[in-house]
Amino acid sequence: MPRTKKIKDNPDLIKDTTSQAVINTNRTAIQARRAQLALNKQKEDELQSMKDDIAEIKSLLKKLGNK
Repeated sequence: MPRTKKIKDNPDLIKDTTSQAVINTNRTAIQARRAQLALNKQKEDELQSMKDDIAEIKSLLKKLGNK
């Protein structure tokens, strides 16, 4: 008995009959999704860095205002 079988109406997906997992065999789509996730992570990190910088600037301005 084969361990995997093709999914009807979608040639890029196969189903592991042992674990019932659906596996995407389209490597190009997987690589594109990983690149998209990496770009989103990079943008999120940059945004967090900018927020931290703004908080630091606000803190310094408050210290200057108290002098």
